[in-house]
Amino acid sequence: MDKIPNSQLLDEDLPTRRAAWKNIVPFAQSFNGYEHWGSVQKCREVARQGIALHKSNQDLNQSLTELRTCLFFEARRWKHLEKTPNKSGLLYVRALVEAIRVRVQAKDLG
Repeated sequence: MDKIPNSQLLDEDLPTRRAAWKNIVPFAQSFNGYEHWGSVQKCREVARQGIALHKSNQDLNQSLTELRTCLFFEARRWKHLEKTPNKSGLLYVRALVEAIRVRVQAKDLG
């Protein structure tokens, strides 16, 4: 999948609610968090905020860009580990996709 700017992101670009990891990865790669934030460190910082919210059972209330950063970072993490996400990892990834879906449907594209 090519890069998709937030302004052109459509609901049909997103994986389904129960998508398999292999179907989520191409969407995750449609955004480059490293390029957007200008460094791996800043991208990691944004991603850690998402993980912290999820682990504390809080809403993933970040911006669309931050949510896409989190999803991008998860795709990079699991690729680096040469594994597919475990059950809790996949729950988090799917929660990110659903939070992204909410922003896209609300046209909250920031």
